[in-house]
Amino acid sequence: QVQLVESGGGLVQSGGSLRLSCAASGSIFGLMVMAWYRQAPGEERELVASITGRGSTQYSDSVKGRFTISRDNAKNTAWLRMNNLKPEDTAVYYCHARKPAYTVEQTEDNYWGQGTQVTVSS
Repeated sequence: QVQLVESGGGLVQSGGSLRLSCAASGSIFGLMVMAWYRQAPGEERELVASITGRGSTQYSDSVKGRFTISRDNAKNTAWLRMNNLKPEDTAVYYCHARKPAYTVEQTEDNYWGQGTQVTVSS
């Protein structure tokens, strides 16, 4: 069982910055692909950024150049640093962890945090 706890959300003015944290339990953190999703009211949940255990990253086009995902496997923690925030970034941000199934005998496990609200005012 893996538990994810997000923190760092809040209210910020347009152009400001926030850093979200995701603390994970367990001993398999380094094996998991970590990601941040967000969901605005009335919209589908959107993948914002992901990072593999080796540090390879991917970003959605809407946040490229502004957001940075990072991780420290020794601390079982992933972060999302958000710079130059815009009102359209307002959403609930969710931490996600995926343990890939490398063989057909293994099952892929997925874990979600409860979310943290990010509100960017105009």
